[in-house]
Amino acid sequence: MKDLLHPLGLALAGTGFLLLLRDLRRDRRDRALVALSVAYLASALSYAISLTPVWVRVDAFFGVTNIAVPLAQSCVIGVLVAQAVVLAHWAVPEERQHLARLRTRLLVLAGGTVIATLGVLFTLLTPAEQRPADFTLYYVHDPYYQAYLTLYITTYTVAEIALAVGCARQARIATSPWIKRGLRTISVGAVITLGYSAIRIGSVLGAYFGFDVRALEPYAWICGDIGAAVTQIGYFLPTVAGRAAEARVWVRDHRAYRRLKPLWTALHRAAPSIALLPPPRQLTELLRLRGVGFHVYRRTVEIRDGQIELRPYLDPEVRAAAELRRRAEGLTDPDLAAAVTADQLRDALERQRRGAPVAEPTGYADARLPSPTTEQDTRLLLRVAAHFTPPPETGAAKARPTNGVRT
Repeated sequence: MKDLLHPLGLALAGTGFLLLLRDLRRDRRDRALVALSVAYLASALSYAISLTPVWVRVDAFFGVTNIAVPLAQSCVIGVLVAQAVVLAHWAVPEERQHLARLRTRLLVLAGGTVIATLGVLFTLLTPAEQRPADFTLYYVHDPYYQAYLTLYITTYTVAEIALAVGCARQARIATSPWIKRGLRTISVGAVITLGYSAIRIGSVLGAYFGFDVRALEPYAWICGDIGAAVTQIGYFLPTVAGRAAEARVWVRDHRAYRRLKPLWTALHRAAPSIALLPPPRQLTELLRLRGVGFHVYRRTVEIRDGQIELRPYLDPEVRAAAELRRRAEGLTDPDLAAAVTADQLRDALERQRRGAPVAEPTGYADARLPSPTTEQDTRLLLRVAAHFTPPPETGAAKARPTNGVRT
């Protein structure tokens, strides 16, 4: 059962650690993030060491039979300490982080003490027969291993109860819905792992009172591994939600960049000086998985600059006719104003090409729509771009250079 479930936990823990590495490179001063990364790494190591093929090789490497046991369980203690450190930092306000740092030092000291004691007890045990599948059941009658297991399970149980209670408490006061869901999931996972604790405690008590819990061994691994997996997913949820939000922004920006291109290209041909920077090739940015948020911002600004350049060519009669035609199509604001603006731009581009400014130019129809932020302005221009059809190019327009960049 162990070798069936551990790969799942290893995959979750390893993936979690790799996802956190990027954030960790950005900000290594975030102690909660560092502790969470340590928790995922230690969890992955504990699963890996406990797998039977790895167990055998670890024993052979160190030349000590069953040395994989204290190594794997020391990693588990590391996970428990790191999770407690994360919760300590999450539970303390920013202005009282010194208390979280003090608690961190105490937790690390306690965890180190437990690991050292487990090492001493394992040395006294000196197990001679390699038992990767049923180590606990085989050695549970040894008094040194009973002491070892009692210390390990007590630490494990206390830590998981504290984690369940602490996360449930934090979930009640968290403001982010995804953090709430994550904390509640962690709490559920911690409770599930208590089934592992109960069966291991039963092993020790069974050695004293003469009953056997061997039939429950598969359920110990099920509770331990499934509970740990649910806990890892709980820590995962806010991170995955954040990544999903970033992915949505990435897709939205690339779509906006592509949809604004025909409008921007037409205005750039008419007024090359609007471009502050040469626009990147979108395919290149897509292949490199780069975002184009800044370039969407620049494209928005440059389109507005192009509109300013075309103001002398805005014919009031064209606007009035466009208003009537678009209303007859059933359009209402904001689509009405966007469609009329698109018609105005098409006519203004043709007039500019002919060199025929208007004596008394009008304004753009979309000026009546509020767009106080760049994001709202981009959304409005996307509506304009959806209705915009560039005028046919003449031979002179095709020959005009389009790579002018304002410096």
